[in-house]
Amino acid sequence: MTTALEEFLAQDGRDDAVERVRRQIDESGVSYIYYQFVSVTGRIMGKGAPAAHWERFAEKGFQLVYGSTANLFIDRHGDYIGYGPESRELVGLPDVDTFCVLPWDPKTARVFCTLFRGREEETDPGGYLSSDCRGNLKRIHAEFEAETGLHLRVGTEPEMMWLKLNPDGTPSVEGKTKPYCYHIDQFAELQPLIHRVIEYSTAMGLDMIQGDHEDAPGQLELNWQFDRAEATADRLTTYRQICRQVGREMGAFPCFMPKPFMGVSANGCHHNISLWQGDGDSAENAFLPEGDNPRMPSKLGLAAIGGVLTHLDALTCLTSPTVNSYRRMWDTGFWAPLYADWGFQNRTTALRVSSPDRFEYRSVDSSVNPYLSMAGLLKAMADGIQRNLDPGPPEERNIYEAMASGKDVHKIPMTLGDALAALEADDVIRSALPGEMYTVFSHYKRDEWERFCATVTDWDVKEYLDILP
Repeated sequence: MTTALEEFLAQDGRDDAVERVRRQIDESGVSYIYYQFVSVTGRIMGKGAPAAHWERFAEKGFQLVYGSTANLFIDRHGDYIGYGPESRELVGLPDVDTFCVLPWDPKTARVFCTLFRGREEETDPGGYLSSDCRGNLKRIHAEFEAETGLHLRVGTEPEMMWLKLNPDGTPSVEGKTKPYCYHIDQFAELQPLIHRVIEYSTAMGLDMIQGDHEDAPGQLELNWQFDRAEATADRLTTYRQICRQVGREMGAFPCFMPKPFMGVSANGCHHNISLWQGDGDSAENAFLPEGDNPRMPSKLGLAAIGGVLTHLDALTCLTSPTVNSYRRMWDTGFWAPLYADWGFQNRTTALRVSSPDRFEYRSVDSSVNPYLSMAGLLKAMADGIQRNLDPGPPEERNIYEAMASGKDVHKIPMTLGDALAALEADDVIRSALPGEMYTVFSHYKRDEWERFCATVTDWDVKEYLDILP
C-alpha cells in the first residue's frame, strides 16, 4: 500500500523541480539551506544543511523529534508538551516550489517542508504528521475545495511595533516613533526600516502594495497582495522572518506581541477573506452581491458569515491565542472586536464587510498562527454554507449604542481560559486541528494559561501587599 510520504515524492513534475533547484543553487552560489516548518505557536523550526546535499534531503528529508512541532517545550510539571522524550522522529520533506534564496545572505536559501510520520513506524508509517499545522491547512483547504468547488483567498493586516533597544541590546518597551495614526512624519521616521523590509519582501515573492503608521508607538502595518490561504500564511511567516532580520541589521526590535502597551491600540492581524471559484483570470468571487444592494454579499457569502459568527467563540481561541491577546479585549476605547455581530464598515463588530467582495475578520491579533486561523475559518465557513446559517441583518450602529438600545449581542471569550473551553466544546472548529494537532495545541495553551494563573504579577503585589489590617 502506498504511503502519503511515497505519494508526496511521486508528485508529477517533482523530480524536474528538484533538478531546477539544483541549477539555481549552482548558478547563484548557494551553499547552505534551511529546511523549515512551523510550530504550533507559529515559530519557524527546522534544520540546516550544506546545499551539496540538496538531492538527498529532497528524497530522504530530515528527521526531528515530534516534540519540535510544540517548540520542544516543557510544561509547568516538567513534561514535554504533546510528545514525550521517547517519541519517534518526524520526516520533513521540502516543498520544492517554496525554495527561495535569502536576499540578506545570498549563500543561504530556505525551503518550507511538509511533515510525515517515520517510514518505520508501527502505526501509519509514512503518514502525514497531524501536528504539522502547515500541512494540515493544505489538506483541509484541498478537502474544502473538493467538497464545495470553492477556495479561500486571504489578505492580512499584520500590525507590529518597532521598539528601541536597550544599551545591552535587549528590547525595550519603547516604540521608535510616537503613537500618531496615519501620520506621514512618523511613517518617515521608520522609512529606512520600511525600505529594507520591502526590498527583502519583494525578493522573496511578496507583492507589497501599501502601508501606514498605526495608532501605537512604533506601530507599522505593511500589506501585500492577497492570495490563496496557504500562500498567504507562508508569506506572513516569511514577513516575520524578514522583520527579525531587518531588526538585527538596523538596531531595532520587531515586536509581534499583541499588547505591549496599555492605553493605545494593540497589534491586530485582521484577515480579509473571500471564497472563489476557478483559477486564474477566469476565477469568480462567490461573495459578490447578487441583488440590487451593492453592499450585501451573496447568499453564499452570508451563509459563510453565519458560520463564522456561530463558531466565533472557538475561533477566538485560534485567532487570539495568548494570555496577552485578551489585554486587547479589555483595554477600552480602541474598537476591540468583542461582539459576535457583523455590519458594513462597522469596526465595533467582529466581522466587517469592508467591501462587497470580502469581509474582514477582526478577532485576530499579531500572535496568530495563520495556518491554524485559516484552517479554522475554512471549517466555520463550510459549516455555514452546508447548514445555510443566517447571520441576521447587518448592524449599522455602533455596537455599544445598539446594546444600550436593548440589542442582545453575544460577547466573545474574554480570557484564554474561556476560549480554550469554547474550543473544547466546538467539534467543528476542533476538526481544524486533526489528530495530534489538537492534543499539542490544547496541552501547550492550557499550560500557558495555568502558568499565568499560578504567577504572582506586579499587579498582585501593588494591589495586595498591604491588604491588611
